[in-house]
Amino acid sequence: MGRRKRILAINPGSTSTKIAVYEGSKVLFLKKIQHSVDELSQFKKIFDQYQFRKNIIIKELTDAGIELTFFDGIIGRGGIIKPMEGGVYPVNEKMIHDLQHPMGEHVANLGGVIAYELAKLSNGCHAFIADPPCVDEMDEIAKVTGIPEITRISLLHALNQKAVARRYAKENGKKYEDLNIIVAHMGGGTSVGAHKKGRIIDTNNGLNGDGPFAPERAGNVPSDQLVNLCFSGKYTQEEIHKKICGNAGLVAHLGTNNTIEIENRILKGDKLADLIYSAMAYQVSKEIGAMSTVLMGEIDVIILTGGVANCGPFIKMIKKRVQHIAPIIVYPGEDEMLALATIGLSVLEDEVKAKEYK
Repeated sequence: MGRRKRILAINPGSTSTKIAVYEGSKVLFLKKIQHSVDELSQFKKIFDQYQFRKNIIIKELTDAGIELTFFDGIIGRGGIIKPMEGGVYPVNEKMIHDLQHPMGEHVANLGGVIAYELAKLSNGCHAFIADPPCVDEMDEIAKVTGIPEITRISLLHALNQKAVARRYAKENGKKYEDLNIIVAHMGGGTSVGAHKKGRIIDTNNGLNGDGPFAPERAGNVPSDQLVNLCFSGKYTQEEIHKKICGNAGLVAHLGTNNTIEIENRILKGDKLADLIYSAMAYQVSKEIGAMSTVLMGEIDVIILTGGVANCGPFIKMIKKRVQHIAPIIVYPGEDEMLALATIGLSVLEDEVKAKEYK
């Protein structure tokens, strides 16, 4: 039996770049490279960071004694490009163009380009992205709004949502494509997806203003009041966007996105912190309930995941409200490196067929 395939996973974050080297399921090297504010402030746009981050990755691998020719494939976190089905996509020239001219500016847009350029330096190994935030498998009925000019958009934590759904299926001897699952990913933003037989047929837009509020997102707000705020003359367009994504949710109400700090404040009798934290759990629960109607009550499991899933009191509040819907399982955190490596290796080892980006 030959050796398992080797893959490099790359995950650009707002202030860090994570890299991981896997041989099959075995992790050989894992590094989180922190970037200072001073280092990143020299770049006007996120994409301008591309060469800087690529060079740092090469240096870290070289310092660890790992040559680029070591890899059979390199997979980067996918960005916000045109809507696509979930799956693994080889990076091609069309994707490179779209990542350089994205539909939304996001640091994840760097992942595919860096993977592509590093693959060229490694004697032409394969470069991929997988399950990017722009995965769109929504039913048409889920996209309709009451304003014809506005269509609901699928933007979610597709990588982790798909990964934990597949994990649950594998651990229970089943196929993801045979199950109906509700996945609530709770991080800086929250996305709740209705997974029907391997497709995410409905989800809230977890990036820019839809669904539950989150540590850094506003979620749904009353439309008329938002319009009044926009035209009040108090805020610029950029400031309004920040009120929706970034300076919103827990940050806006409590001045922090740190859930451990908030739980400590609650234990000390902070009634406002208690109310806001409980309201966030309340809204996540409501969204799970909404997705149960999308799946017509036929749900195999509810999965709670993401960084906030590490918070016991928060999870307890959600369980109390939704446990009547379906069994609940918690997969805390968001192991994006393992998710990237696992799905990339499945293509390299011919277990899954890659799709073409057009």
